[in-house]
This record gives sequence, C-alpha cells and structure tokens, in this order.
Amino acid sequence: MLKSIIIFIIIGLVIGLIFLSPILRNKRRYRIKQRPFPPLWNAIIENNLPIYLRLSPEERRRLQGHIQVFLAEKQFIGCRGLQVTEEMKLTIAAVACLLLLNERGEYFPKLRSILIYPSTYFVTQTVAVDNYIVEERRDARLGESWTQDQVILSWEQIQYDIHNWQDGHNVVLHEFAHQLDQEDGKADGVPILPKKSDYPIWSKVMTAEYQQLCNDVQEEREIIINTYGATNPAEFFAVATETFFEKPQQLLEKHSVLYKLLQSYYQIYLKKIH
Repeated sequence: MLKSIIIFIIIGLVIGLIFLSPILRNKRRYRIKQRPFPPLWNAIIENNLPIYLRLSPEERRRLQGHIQVFLAEKQFIGCRGLQVTEEMKLTIAAVACLLLLNERGEYFPKLRSILIYPSTYFVTQTVAVDNYIVEERRDARLGESWTQDQVILSWEQIQYDIHNWQDGHNVVLHEFAHQLDQEDGKADGVPILPKKSDYPIWSKVMTAEYQQLCNDVQEEREIIINTYGATNPAEFFAVATETFFEKPQQLLEKHSVLYKLLQSYYQIYLKKIH
C-alpha cells in the first residue's frame, strides 16, 4: 500500500512539473527581458546590425529582450582555438533574434549550442559513387543547422555578411531559418505556422515561388533570390528569408506574393527600413 502511495505521489509530481515547467520558464524569460540592456551591448549591436537603428523603438525594445533570453539560454563554443567574445555572441544573437520578432514565444527550442569557427571549416562526407563504390570527400562549409541541438557558423563569414548587408547572403539568417523549419522535426521548408488554415496558403505560395526560381535558374534569367534556393524547398525557405531581410524592396517589387507571405510570418515591415 505504501509503495502504491509513493508511486502515485511521484506520478503526481512529474505531472505537476510538466504543467508548471512552461509557466516557470515564461516567468523566468519575462524577468530576463526586464533587465536593463547594457549600453555597451547596444553600441555593439548598432555597429554590427545595419538595420537596427531603422527598426521602430518598440521593435528595438522587443529585439533587446529576445537577445537577453537567447544569450541566457544558448551556449557558445569556440572551435579550432577561437576565443568567443561578447561581440561574437551579441552579433549572432541580434541577427538570429530578428526571426523572433513575430512573438511566437519560442527561442529555437531544440537548439542548445552555437559552434563558431574562425573561418571556413571542413567536414568529411561518405558519398556513394555507384552501387559498389563509396568515397570520402572533404567539403568546405560556412554554416550548418542540425536538427538535434547545434548550429555551426564561420565568424569570418558573419563579419563579411554584416559589412555587406543587402547583398542577399547572410549565414546567420540562413541557418536560423533552418532552425525554424526543423522545429517540427522535418526540414521541408514549412516552419510551424500560427493557424492550421495558414498551411495551404504557405504551400501554394512557396511551391509556386520555388518552381519559378528553379525555372529561372535553368533558363539563366536574372534573379534576386540566390540560386542555392533552387536546391530543395528547405533551402528555398532559408534563402528566401535572407532575401526578405536583406533585399525587402526588391523582393516586394519582383515577388510581391512571397514578400507578403514572409512579412505575415515574420511580422516585420522591412520595406520601411531600407
């Protein structure tokens, strides 16, 4: 009898923790957001995030809160001898948190660690050449997003991107868009959307725009969305996100339906800040 009571108590505590955990987490995040934003952090972000001062005061305030939560919850690891600095962490957090201004309330929940390499890094891949031959190849990488718990980035590429905002290439935006996509366990170019009714619209627009990009690449037409987006739907979503944040006016002019879909998802009016 005593053993049964203890088991029921343990089960009750576990259930209670499951229900209380989100409430406690949200309260902790709220307290973190209320902390004063250090002036030095603000100066670093002003210097390294070109669109920061063109955000509205309310958007900047919300971005600062998200940055504080992001820095409190994620681990940064330097690779190949790199010493991670405050500037590195703040720059990555600021760009990544632009994707959170839609107030979904999630902070890339599967992500635990951001690995930072000084520059381009190499990975060894095993590739099947035919049915009987397998070979190893070393691929150069600038960034990766893993479905489990890591994002990998090149600091050299991040520095290049922040000094060349509006060229449509941004490794942080790209890899963190993949994190949004992978949140449901699949990398298919469809992030978790607010309502069930949003999915058919998303599918219709993104499929049409993806096919259009594939056709444009094949026909060698002039395009504003990077050709890498024609790789597959997951890469198209990541590349379209880069274009939306870095070339909003051009995206609106050339692909207005795609622009409006991403504007609705990210809840930010970037046309006004360029």
